[in-house]
Amino acid sequence: QVQLVESGGGVVQSGGSLRLSCSASGSGGFYNSMGWFRQRPGKERERVASIFHDTGFEDYIDDVGGRFKISQHIAKKEIYLQMDDLRPNDTAMYYCAAGLWPLTVEEVVGYWGQGTQVTVTS
Repeated sequence: QVQLVESGGGVVQSGGSLRLSCSASGSGGFYNSMGWFRQRPGKERERVASIFHDTGFEDYIDDVGGRFKISQHIAKKEIYLQMDDLRPNDTAMYYCAAGLWPLTVEEVVGYWGQGTQVTVTS
């Protein structure tokens, strides 16, 4: 089994920055990409960004393009989400996920983290 643990959430003012981290442990699971989903209040969970392990190719939803940056450290089995120019609409529970590229829908996610809360105040 694969376990994912997120860290780095918190409260920040609009225009501020946060960096989320996700550490993977365990063995026996297969996945070729990792990414971040979020669930905003009253909304369904949505994929925010994904990264393909072999090539480092990145993919984002339009809403965060140019503001968020996903990255990975293969040896540490970690991914990160640098979030800049945060807006109140980015307030959500952010979940780390591992599964099959492009990791855009929940059906291809094999493993989830427990989530970390990001709150952006105006």
